[in-house]
Amino acid sequence: MVILGLTGSIGMGKSTAAGMLRRLGLPVHDADAAVHRLMARGGRAVPAIERAFPGVVVGGAVDRKKLGAAVFDDPPALRRLEAILHPMVRQETEAFLRQQARRREPLVVLDIPLLYETGAERRVDAVLVVTAPAHQQRQRVLRRPGMTEERLAQVLAQQTPDAEKRRRADFLVNNGLSKGRTLKRLERVVTMAKGLEPRHWPPRRQPPFFET
Repeated sequence: MVILGLTGSIGMGKSTAAGMLRRLGLPVHDADAAVHRLMARGGRAVPAIERAFPGVVVGGAVDRKKLGAAVFDDPPALRRLEAILHPMVRQETEAFLRQQARRREPLVVLDIPLLYETGAERRVDAVLVVTAPAHQQRQRVLRRPGMTEERLAQVLAQQTPDAEKRRRADFLVNNGLSKGRTLKRLERVVTMAKGLEPRHWPPRRQPPFFET
């Protein structure tokens, strides 16, 4: 089973690409969605996050705004949060891979926003980076509720630069044009990726997908 890592900087259209890959029939594991589940009411991460960051849990779920305020621009606090979430996301990722292997899927996608930042590129067979022109990225992001120029600059400062992502990518898809063109490019990527030699499944003894 070939494992394709999907990533891209904020506002580049990675989520759009993930949706298209699903429509092309590929199983996609969304790391962000896993984090949301873990922090929702009844989520496995809620008790540990409340102990580490008292006051951020409201009504049985983590208030993401309060948590963001608690860790933003505070590297030690962010590392404490990552130490809670990353092992749990890893468990969900590995369960997803086992399930897809039982189904004999030839190609699966791991949608990981911070793929390079967490070293997860070492756990996939190839990396697909979604990119777009900087002016389109800025326009898209600033349309989001509560987003400001300052906030965007802070987010970008915490991410691997787009130019570096593009340099390290195995596959690169420009999402700055029409959705039809993006889909055609993704179709070509899927065809090529299915021809790769799997290197990570079946699993051998190796570090986890996310290192803390």
